[in-house]
Amino acid sequence: MSYIDPHIHMVCRTTEDYRRMALAGCVAVTEPAFWAGFDRSCAQGFYDYFRQLTEFEPTRAAAFGIRHYAWICINPKEAEDPGLAREVLGMVPEFLDRPNVLGVGEIGLNKNTRNELAILEEQIALAARLDRMILVHTPHLEDKLKGTRLIMDAIRRNGDIRPERVLIDHVEEHTVRAVLDRGYWAGMSLYADSKCTTQRAADIIEMYGPERLVVNSAGDWGHGGDPMSVPAARLELARRGHDAAAAARVVLKNPAAFLGQSDRFAPVEGV
Repeated sequence: MSYIDPHIHMVCRTTEDYRRMALAGCVAVTEPAFWAGFDRSCAQGFYDYFRQLTEFEPTRAAAFGIRHYAWICINPKEAEDPGLAREVLGMVPEFLDRPNVLGVGEIGLNKNTRNELAILEEQIALAARLDRMILVHTPHLEDKLKGTRLIMDAIRRNGDIRPERVLIDHVEEHTVRAVLDRGYWAGMSLYADSKCTTQRAADIIEMYGPERLVVNSAGDWGHGGDPMSVPAARLELARRGHDAAAAARVVLKNPAAFLGQSDRFAPVEGV
């Protein structure tokens, strides 16, 4: 069965991971800009990283028949330095014009600070001005629900953003209902250490239904970031007795429907 991984950090993954994902049925990935595991010292470091997302990774993915798309932003963890953040934001429009870039992301909050919120609102405004979709990072903290609500309130304050063009990621049991109730798409990141497990994701699908729900690996350099977790979720649903169509809904059709709102996202066979 074909699948899409709508949130994975392939700059952290080996070429062998691309091969394994292709063998498991991956047809497309989208890669949001994120924290590199250390704070970059200057804006030029971001510039080179954005080039990697828009020039190198699409070529590496294409060798295995996988389409690679990107999201560009400054991530919330590095938004605590407003001067650096705004310097990086000055570069973002250039890269939003690249042919594989779907929108602004992953923006959001990390520790729910005032500086993070200020930079978040500036990036929301940029997405609204350029009519781009948004991919949101929610905190990996006990303040996840508070942070999720702060993010959604910030988006709502900008009346030009349509909720159906926003994917709010890293939802868990205590945040998914709030996200869905406001009309956003909800992403479950199958990253057992700090986000969700395949079993918990299957529970959420069974509790709330598949409407506007997607699963992703959020695979990066950390322990728990498994690039094979989306097909693992497909197997977990099958183990519970769900048919192939039910699994395809959350691993292929739903992500294709959300991402297909961008004219840069090519149609996927079987959707």
